[in-house]
Amino acid sequence: MPIACHMDFSAATFQFAGSLIAILALAGLAYWLKLGPPPQLADEEDARTAADEAVSGFAPVAIGLDRDGRGAILRDAGGRVLLLRPHGGHFAGRILTPQARASSDGEALVIDTAEKRFGAARLVLDDPRAWVRAVEAIQE
Repeated sequence: MPIACHMDFSAATFQFAGSLIAILALAGLAYWLKLGPPPQLADEEDARTAADEAVSGFAPVAIGLDRDGRGAILRDAGGRVLLLRPHGGHFAGRILTPQARASSDGEALVIDTAEKRFGAARLVLDDPRAWVRAVEAIQE
């Protein structure tokens, strides 16, 4: 003799269960897409790691780290200058070309990469004028 289990579910119970499933699905999607708070560089070692991820083998000899960790500018021994900026849940990097332009605005370094897809960046640094000179020194 089969045992019948009869439970009454109200419309509100189904609505609650459906809402809970939808919230969990959206949270899973956000995790899968690596959405969340913007990434931060806590120190120069984080900047070195992000630089190597962006450009394999990039070995900086000078690092300008944004005070809030929202980006960095790095120079290697060959004079190449790499800009790191947040992109989603990680940092994207570009080696600056001679077309890049930099200026200082108080304690901030403003960089126009001359690449439409990468855009411009603003970093608050200890010595922005030194980085303006480094960007101006970039040659082909």
